[in-house]
Amino acid sequence: MKLQRHGTIACLALTAVLGLSACGSDNNEPAGGASASGSAAADCATGTLNAQGSSAQKNAMAEWIKAYQQKCAGSTINYEPSGSGAGIQAFIAGTADFAGSDSALKPEEQPQADAKCTGGKAIHLPMVIGPVAVAYNVSGVDSLQLKPATLAKIFAGKVTKWDDPAIKTDNPDAKLPSTTIQTVHRSDESGTTDNFTKFLAKTAGADWTFENAKAWKAPGGTGAKGSDGVASRVKGADGSIGYMEWSFAENAGLNMAKIGNGVGEFAALTAESAGKTIAGATVEGTGDDLKMSIDYNTKEAGAYPIVLVTYEIVCSKGLAADKLPLVKGFLAHAASTEGQSALTELGYAPLPETVRTKVEAAVKNLS
Repeated sequence: MKLQRHGTIACLALTAVLGLSACGSDNNEPAGGASASGSAAADCATGTLNAQGSSAQKNAMAEWIKAYQQKCAGSTINYEPSGSGAGIQAFIAGTADFAGSDSALKPEEQPQADAKCTGGKAIHLPMVIGPVAVAYNVSGVDSLQLKPATLAKIFAGKVTKWDDPAIKTDNPDAKLPSTTIQTVHRSDESGTTDNFTKFLAKTAGADWTFENAKAWKAPGGTGAKGSDGVASRVKGADGSIGYMEWSFAENAGLNMAKIGNGVGEFAALTAESAGKTIAGATVEGTGDDLKMSIDYNTKEAGAYPIVLVTYEIVCSKGLAADKLPLVKGFLAHAASTEGQSALTELGYAPLPETVRTKVEAAVKNLS
């Protein structure tokens, strides 16, 4: 899908407006100086990297690869959006120099991944914030707000009409039709589904009893492949509602619901509101391992609570000598203020500065 520029998104970037920066020269001295926030330009390196994993970060990775390769002659970065699980397995098998994953390594996967890192361990670097939009198509309804419990009831099939009292309570001023609700979910296993159902399980457990999983577990509804498939299905059916990555809702021109957060506000999805949830997340990892625990009941004022974080999983130590400079150079570009600010045009939210600086520092320590 061709992504369009959305000025309303771009203007909400959390980082300062940047000047152009250039890669460093072969002697590792920055050629373009520092960015407006003091983030040095990423060093250039030559060679080839092969990585794979999360499809949610596919468009972010494509943007970073394009920008880095344009600046850094002799560099080739290949990224296959094969899915988070496949990316992790490729990293463990040694066929991926790093992996993208919408979920942290499972306890049984961590030692397998660590075994690939001589003298170090596999660490999680949060690099992409992917807000999950709840988009709907209901004739005559241009504004909709939903508490987590109401959202859970809708997707669990407990609320089946748009004029149900639960929806009316959340939207006292809306003229809601008696149209039957058509829920749309992912038919393929997805980190987006995992994070959306995790939100429902954490915030509305009494109404969502299916736990969280990459595969959709609730009965009923219609399945569609990929976020683009969900967006297309919602756009084509009056009375429908579905969850998808933000950029797909934007590009399909769909209305998006405001979602209730932990302080009782109905928050609209913006780069800023999504970033606030990540800013309030807890780092569970130690040292340079920045594995995060997202508080879906966030008490951050104005925070949009349904977000996913895609990690780059990489060795803290033990990277092959011929790969290390390029891994560090490329990931440094991705974590830079320049790299993060480019994401707002693609339907992502840039990392809050408090998180971005930790990622940047961790990349510098790779060896």
